[in-house]
Amino acid sequence: MTDGDGKAAGAGKRVGWVELYFDLVFVFAVGQVAHSIVTDPHWARIAGALGLFTTLWWTWIGFAVLYNRRGDDSRAADRLFVLAGTIPCAIAATQVHHVFEGHPAIFAAAMAGVRVILAAAHRWPARPGLDQRRISSGYAVSAVLFAVSAVLPAGWWLWTIALVQEAGFLLLGDRHRRRRGEPQERPTRETRLRDMLAGPRDPNLAVDSAHLAERFGLFMILLLGELVITVGTAALERPADDVAYWSATVGGLVLAGALWWVYFTSAAEISERTLGLSGGHPALAYSLYAGGHLTPAFALLLIAAGVNLSLHEAPPPAATWLITAGLGTYLAGTRVFAGGTRRWYQRWARVAAVAATVNLAFLGLLLPAPAMVVVIAAWGVAAAAVSSALRRRRPEDFGDNPLEFLLRGRDVPSR
Repeated sequence: MTDGDGKAAGAGKRVGWVELYFDLVFVFAVGQVAHSIVTDPHWARIAGALGLFTTLWWTWIGFAVLYNRRGDDSRAADRLFVLAGTIPCAIAATQVHHVFEGHPAIFAAAMAGVRVILAAAHRWPARPGLDQRRISSGYAVSAVLFAVSAVLPAGWWLWTIALVQEAGFLLLGDRHRRRRGEPQERPTRETRLRDMLAGPRDPNLAVDSAHLAERFGLFMILLLGELVITVGTAALERPADDVAYWSATVGGLVLAGALWWVYFTSAAEISERTLGLSGGHPALAYSLYAGGHLTPAFALLLIAAGVNLSLHEAPPPAATWLITAGLGTYLAGTRVFAGGTRRWYQRWARVAAVAATVNLAFLGLLLPAPAMVVVIAAWGVAAAAVSSALRRRRPEDFGDNPLEFLLRGRDVPSR
């Protein structure tokens, strides 16, 4: 990432080669989640897909934070832990469809195995000044919960407990704890941001903003690859004179480019700069990346599934809704229309823009699904143009008072 002058936005470690290999294996798993939506495009299946994606997402977060804080490609042990993690992740990927068929045992056992590896990786080999025993113990607890869920009927609720406690110990362990007798007032958003921008209380828990930004950026590209693969595969099955479907193929690629533009020309840079200003505060990393990227990442899978269905011979009615709901979620999650203002009517205009995006699906009553892909692609290009116009001067607006910028732009959610 670079700033407005073309200089590096932050100095930090680079993404390791072994991490890129891990992502290739992992994207196979999330690709199976997208495929599960295509095979049964109903809202109950989408809700289940979100649950599975969240489980896989937090697994990926575990390795991303592990390598961010202590990984090094020059150490064989660090590389081996990541390589070992690819095996249960690949097994889990092959079991996604079995989960929807009511047979989640092997998937849950694979998730337990991943967490055993993460627990061991945080415990050994030890790093001077870095005590991660709490994180290691937390992953051990998660491993037990997933293992027990593999033998219990309807054990998915144990997955929820495991993921919630992982979110707590991995990135939120540096939160302020009130002492006995302190006032119990709820801290304001300004107080939270001020505390986070002051840096983490334990420097050993800080995350590297440049590495984390690059890591998430690369993963978003891989998710965009699902959309590119979808339209490319559909094109292989169409005759050369099928103008409608070739138009939809081009529209799908244009939409993918617009989605890339929205993220990498605005959201990515703002997130990296904000985290860098905080000194790598883990709670801010949670808000911006671990939690903040969850919905736009899943939205990319919805869009890919919707485009896939739109290019079928007989597209279901849900195809267009998947694309528009996914696009609306993506625009909301990346805060495309946040213009750095507190004016109430501009806030409502942003809400209206997202609502209009979702409701584009009603045009499907008049247009065939391939034509809708083209229409939605044009809407995506317009959203990218608006995003560029709104955020053209935002990096310079940080100035000497980033707190005021964040309070105006409301780019960081309260946690």
